[in-house]
Amino acid sequence: MKSKILLTAFLSVSLLACAQETPKVKHKKKNTPTKTTAQKVKFANSVDPICNMPTEADMKHTAIYKGKTYGFCSAYCKDEFKKNPEKYVQK
Repeated sequence: MKSKILLTAFLSVSLLACAQETPKVKHKKKNTPTKTTAQKVKFANSVDPICNMPTEADMKHTAIYKGKTYGFCSAYCKDEFKKNPEKYVQK
């Protein structure tokens, strides 16, 4: 009985720990261009360093770090990058 409780507790903690590592972003199947007159920018990254989604020239979520512009698929990924940009620039 005691081992079942311990096993259940261990599995619960493991599942919760794994669930927190996944980015909380719902990606669209295709990135549709915005209806605004956004300028197309050449980004320093070809993929989003947080979730590895390919960047496109008309992405609206950007951050500038050390004079280079980085593109992101969502505000969540941009905010994660801003917390520790050096970690993601070296990827």
